[in-house]
Amino acid sequence: MTDYTERPSLLQTYTKSFSPLKNRNLRIYLGGQAVSLLGTWMQSTAQSWVVWELTQSESSLGIVVMLNTLPLFLLAPWAGGIADRFNRRFILLATQAIAMILAFSLAFLVQTNLVQIWHIYLFSFILGIVNALDFPAQQAFIGDLSGMGQVRQAITLNIMGLQVARMLGPAIAGVLLKVVGTAPAFWINGASFLVVLISIFMVRSQQASHSRGSARGQFRETVEFIRAQPRMVDLMVFATLVTFFGLSVFNILPSVADHVLNGDSQTYGLLFASSGAGALISTLVLLPLSQAAKRIGLIVSGAAAWMGTFFFLLSNSTWLPLSMAVIFCISLGAPLVLTTGLGVLQLMSPPNMRARIISLFTMITFGLQPLASIAIGYSAEHLGTQNAILINSLCLFTGAGLMFFFRKGLRAWELAPTVEPILSSKETSRPAAH
Repeated sequence: MTDYTERPSLLQTYTKSFSPLKNRNLRIYLGGQAVSLLGTWMQSTAQSWVVWELTQSESSLGIVVMLNTLPLFLLAPWAGGIADRFNRRFILLATQAIAMILAFSLAFLVQTNLVQIWHIYLFSFILGIVNALDFPAQQAFIGDLSGMGQVRQAITLNIMGLQVARMLGPAIAGVLLKVVGTAPAFWINGASFLVVLISIFMVRSQQASHSRGSARGQFRETVEFIRAQPRMVDLMVFATLVTFFGLSVFNILPSVADHVLNGDSQTYGLLFASSGAGALISTLVLLPLSQAAKRIGLIVSGAAAWMGTFFFLLSNSTWLPLSMAVIFCISLGAPLVLTTGLGVLQLMSPPNMRARIISLFTMITFGLQPLASIAIGYSAEHLGTQNAILINSLCLFTGAGLMFFFRKGLRAWELAPTVEPILSSKETSRPAAH
């Protein structure tokens, strides 16, 4: 007789994905993050349009992203060590307060029509420094609140909030840009940081351990640990492909809206909202299913190839509804690669090394966006926007195919069952997956 109890139902899979919300501290923190992320995406959309109005230059759009992400690359060797050595709650309070001050300052400059392109360059770089310190502390803090037994589900819930914000933020900002101008988006973002600051004050967390040693020694130890685990390397390679050749395309969406689709700021908002909608559906539907699957290698390689295919279609589209549909499909893939990477890497990390591994993940993926932003901005200006997207699509698809067919052990990789703690601090050489 067939045993129908061996595999959980679809409903059970979804229920499990929301189970971390029973944790009061995590529920409060993720709620504050969701509000803050909505403001962040509103400001990001408005800021890109301000840059476009000031310069009419794809390169300037790329420079802004470069300055915002360069600190993620430069400071990663220290940021993760700081988050592992010091109180993560204090780090988050400091970074969120500074980000709030930056948002209000930029809002004032935009409101008074005093803003110049160098202001945005400067603020983007300072905010990049803040984000470099904030990101590894924030991701490890989620693990502190949820525990390792539910860390993948907790990270997925955080990404759900991000994708809701990514869908609604640009759409709201697009309407605001059309009706009342750009400044309100910056003011709203500044106010949203008050909510996340209150949420951090309200929660209680348990930071498992504090690492010791110099930043340089800790960074070397982290690199050696990752090199000893091929599956960690695979996750980081796929995340690098997606961020460098995939997410960088979104930096030139103002050019797609203007030069390719002959639209305006509202067209730009619709394109970004389509991306947010696809990522949200991916987070709500595909990510919970992927957590129930064991073949992580198949999931990330398939998602990367899927994105490359639809970027190719985007490079040939000159019709807004088609472009929106294609961007929606593209965005189904990115969370599967990036969120899976963040969650699985935390599962495979020793407790006293989690923030450092997250920081290194940030360094070699998002930290590479400065180069990607400059490359696609330069390519779009000299070869045309559609040709730039075409080149990126071919690189992404080819990279995913090479990894899938020639990376030893990737296709057969199954995530091993885990217990908490995943690894003790003395077991940094033993792999957590096979």
